[in-house]
Amino acid sequence: MRVGISGTHGIGKTTLVEALSAHLPGHVVVDEPYYMLEEEGYEFQFPPSLEDYRVMLARSVQSLCSPPPPTGVIFDRTPLDYLAYLAASGADPAEEVDGAVLRRAFAGLDLLVFMVITPGTERMLPAAELPGLRSRANAVMLELVYEDPLDAWADTPVLELNGPLESRLHTVLTALQQIPKQGSGQA
Repeated sequence: MRVGISGTHGIGKTTLVEALSAHLPGHVVVDEPYYMLEEEGYEFQFPPSLEDYRVMLARSVQSLCSPPPPTGVIFDRTPLDYLAYLAASGADPAEEVDGAVLRRAFAGLDLLVFMVITPGTERMLPAAELPGLRSRANAVMLELVYEDPLDAWADTPVLELNGPLESRLHTVLTALQQIPKQGSGQA
Protein backbone atom coordinates (compact mmCIF):
# COMPACT_ATOMS: atom_id res chain seq x y z
CA MET A 1 0.00 0.00 0.00
CA ARG A 2 1.06 3.56 -0.73
CA VAL A 3 -0.56 6.12 1.56
CA GLY A 4 -0.13 9.89 1.43
CA ILE A 5 -0.90 12.01 4.48
CA SER A 6 -1.78 15.66 3.80
CA GLY A 7 -2.80 18.59 5.97
CA THR A 8 -1.56 21.87 7.34
CA HIS A 9 1.24 22.22 9.84
CA GLY A 10 0.55 21.43 13.46
CA ILE A 11 -2.34 19.06 12.81
CA GLY A 12 -0.72 15.75 13.77
CA LYS A 13 0.35 14.35 10.39
CA THR A 14 3.70 13.07 11.59
CA THR A 15 2.10 11.53 14.68
CA LEU A 16 -0.35 9.69 12.43
CA VAL A 17 2.45 8.61 10.07
CA GLU A 18 4.39 7.15 13.02
CA ALA A 19 1.30 5.32 14.32
CA LEU A 20 0.55 3.91 10.86
CA SER A 21 4.13 2.78 10.48
CA ALA A 22 3.88 0.88 13.77
CA HIS A 23 0.69 -0.86 12.57
CA LEU A 24 1.75 -1.56 8.98
CA PRO A 25 4.78 -3.85 9.21
CA GLY A 26 7.36 -3.34 6.50
CA HIS A 27 6.03 -0.01 5.32
CA VAL A 28 8.71 2.60 4.69
CA VAL A 29 8.08 6.17 5.85
CA VAL A 30 9.07 8.93 3.44
CA ASP A 31 9.78 12.03 5.48
CA GLU A 32 8.28 15.32 4.45
CA PRO A 33 10.28 17.20 1.81
CA TYR A 34 11.09 20.06 4.19
CA TYR A 35 13.23 17.76 6.34
CA MET A 36 14.77 15.91 3.41
CA LEU A 37 15.83 19.20 1.79
CA GLU A 38 17.04 20.64 5.08
CA GLU A 39 19.26 17.57 5.58
CA GLU A 40 20.72 18.21 2.12
CA GLY A 41 21.63 21.76 3.12
CA TYR A 42 18.71 23.70 1.64
CA GLU A 43 18.10 26.84 3.68
CA PHE A 44 14.47 27.84 4.05
CA GLN A 45 13.18 31.29 4.81
CA PHE A 46 10.81 31.75 7.74
CA PRO A 47 8.07 31.68 6.85
CA PRO A 48 8.87 29.72 3.69
CA SER A 49 8.92 31.76 0.49
CA LEU A 50 7.05 30.90 -2.70
CA GLU A 51 10.32 29.50 -4.05
CA ASP A 52 10.71 27.34 -0.93
CA TYR A 53 7.22 25.90 -1.48
CA ARG A 54 8.04 25.27 -5.14
CA VAL A 55 11.17 23.33 -4.18
CA MET A 56 9.18 21.26 -1.66
CA LEU A 57 6.45 20.65 -4.25
CA ALA A 58 9.02 19.36 -6.75
CA ARG A 59 10.57 17.05 -4.14
CA SER A 60 7.15 15.76 -3.11
CA VAL A 61 6.25 14.95 -6.73
CA GLN A 62 9.62 13.24 -7.15
CA SER A 63 9.04 11.14 -4.01
CA LEU A 64 5.58 10.01 -5.13
CA CYS A 65 6.90 9.11 -8.59
CA SER A 66 9.80 7.03 -7.24
CA PRO A 67 9.52 3.26 -7.67
CA PRO A 68 7.80 1.72 -4.67
CA PRO A 69 9.58 -0.68 -2.35
CA PRO A 70 8.15 -4.21 -2.30
CA THR A 71 6.28 -3.65 0.96
CA GLY A 72 4.57 -0.26 1.14
CA VAL A 73 5.11 3.45 1.71
CA ILE A 74 3.64 6.13 3.94
CA PHE A 75 4.32 9.66 2.71
CA ASP A 76 4.42 12.46 5.28
CA ARG A 77 2.92 15.17 3.04
CA THR A 78 1.97 15.11 -0.63
CA PRO A 79 2.06 17.69 -3.44
CA LEU A 80 -1.44 18.74 -2.33
CA ASP A 81 0.10 20.34 0.77
CA TYR A 82 2.51 22.51 -1.19
CA LEU A 83 -0.10 23.54 -3.74
CA ALA A 84 -2.26 24.72 -0.83
CA TYR A 85 0.59 26.63 0.79
CA LEU A 86 1.49 28.21 -2.56
CA ALA A 87 -2.12 29.30 -3.06
CA ALA A 88 -2.39 30.51 0.54
CA SER A 89 0.72 32.62 -0.13
CA GLY A 90 -0.71 34.21 -3.28
CA ALA A 91 0.34 31.88 -6.13
CA ASP A 92 -1.98 30.20 -8.63
CA PRO A 93 -1.66 26.40 -8.20
CA ALA A 94 -2.51 25.86 -11.89
CA GLU A 95 0.63 27.78 -12.83
CA GLU A 96 2.91 25.87 -10.46
CA VAL A 97 2.89 22.35 -11.87
CA ASP A 98 1.69 20.42 -14.88
CA GLY A 99 -1.53 18.50 -14.17
CA ALA A 100 -0.21 15.46 -16.04
CA VAL A 101 2.82 15.31 -13.75
CA LEU A 102 0.54 15.47 -10.71
CA ARG A 103 -1.73 12.76 -12.14
CA ARG A 104 1.24 10.42 -12.45
CA ALA A 105 2.32 11.20 -8.89
CA PHE A 106 -1.12 10.67 -7.35
CA ALA A 107 -1.81 7.58 -9.49
CA GLY A 108 0.78 5.82 -7.35
CA LEU A 109 -1.22 6.34 -4.15
CA ASP A 110 -3.71 3.79 -2.88
CA LEU A 111 -5.12 6.33 -0.41
CA LEU A 112 -4.80 10.07 0.13
CA VAL A 113 -5.53 10.95 3.75
CA PHE A 114 -6.51 14.58 4.18
CA MET A 115 -6.43 15.94 7.73
CA VAL A 116 -8.47 19.07 8.41
CA ILE A 117 -8.48 21.56 11.24
CA THR A 118 -11.44 20.95 13.54
CA PRO A 119 -12.48 22.42 16.89
CA GLY A 120 -11.24 19.15 18.45
CA THR A 121 -7.78 19.44 16.92
CA GLU A 122 -7.58 23.05 18.05
CA ARG A 123 -8.39 22.07 21.64
CA MET A 124 -6.17 18.98 21.78
CA LEU A 125 -3.04 19.95 19.85
CA PRO A 126 -0.47 22.58 20.80
CA ALA A 127 -0.88 25.99 19.21
CA ALA A 128 0.71 26.05 15.76
CA GLU A 129 3.14 28.64 14.48
CA LEU A 130 1.82 31.01 11.84
CA PRO A 131 -1.88 30.42 12.61
CA GLY A 132 -3.06 32.73 9.80
CA LEU A 133 -1.08 30.84 7.16
CA ARG A 134 -2.24 27.55 8.65
CA SER A 135 -5.89 28.59 8.48
CA ARG A 136 -5.57 29.87 4.89
CA ALA A 137 -3.76 26.72 3.79
CA ASN A 138 -6.46 24.54 5.39
CA ALA A 139 -9.21 26.42 3.56
CA VAL A 140 -7.36 26.23 0.24
CA MET A 141 -6.60 22.54 0.75
CA LEU A 142 -10.30 21.84 1.32
CA GLU A 143 -11.11 23.55 -1.97
CA LEU A 144 -8.30 21.83 -3.85
CA VAL A 145 -9.00 18.33 -2.61
CA TYR A 146 -12.67 18.43 -3.59
CA GLU A 147 -12.58 20.65 -6.66
CA ASP A 148 -9.35 19.14 -8.05
CA PRO A 149 -8.78 22.00 -10.51
CA LEU A 150 -5.71 20.25 -11.95
CA ASP A 151 -7.57 16.95 -12.41
CA ALA A 152 -4.75 15.29 -10.50
CA TRP A 153 -6.24 13.02 -7.85
CA ALA A 154 -9.74 12.26 -9.15
CA ASP A 155 -8.87 8.54 -9.37
CA THR A 156 -7.19 8.43 -5.94
CA PRO A 157 -9.38 7.48 -2.98
CA VAL A 158 -9.49 10.39 -0.52
CA LEU A 159 -10.19 9.99 3.18
CA GLU A 160 -10.98 13.20 5.06
CA LEU A 161 -10.00 12.91 8.72
CA ASN A 162 -12.19 15.32 10.62
CA GLY A 163 -13.11 13.24 13.66
CA PRO A 164 -11.57 12.90 17.09
CA LEU A 165 -7.80 12.59 17.33
CA GLU A 166 -8.02 9.26 19.12
CA SER A 167 -9.92 7.65 16.23
CA ARG A 168 -7.60 8.73 13.40
CA LEU A 169 -5.46 5.61 13.29
CA HIS A 170 -8.44 3.25 13.40
CA THR A 171 -10.22 5.26 10.68
CA VAL A 172 -7.23 5.06 8.32
CA LEU A 173 -6.57 1.36 9.00
CA THR A 174 -10.24 0.59 8.34
CA ALA A 175 -10.13 2.54 5.06
CA LEU A 176 -6.99 0.67 3.99
CA GLN A 177 -8.67 -2.69 4.64
CA GLN A 178 -11.44 -1.68 2.24
CA ILE A 179 -9.07 -0.99 -0.66
CA PRO A 180 -8.91 -3.91 -3.11
CA LYS A 181 -5.58 -5.72 -3.02
CA GLN A 182 -4.90 -5.41 -6.77
CA GLY A 183 -1.33 -4.41 -6.12
CA SER A 184 0.00 -1.04 -5.31
CA GLY A 185 -1.12 1.76 -7.57
CA GLN A 186 2.20 2.81 -9.11
CA ALA A 187 1.29 3.36 -12.76
